[in-house]
Amino acid sequence: MGKRILGLIKKFIFAFLLLYGLNICVNTLNVLIPINLFTLGTVTFLGVPGLVSLVVMFFITK
Repeated sequence: MGKRILGLIKKFIFAFLLLYGLNICVNTLNVLIPINLFTLGTVTFLGVPGLVSLVVMFFITK
């Protein structure tokens, strides 16, 4: 049980760092993916495909 929680926390932190790094890298393109529970949850559970889907959703809704 403790290992699962620790693994989930690690994924959550990695998702945060991935979103933060993306926001820094694409700042010049005026792309900003907000870091909130929805985006963190998407990247935590889906990984890089979730991050790509968030970027695609950003461009579709803009």
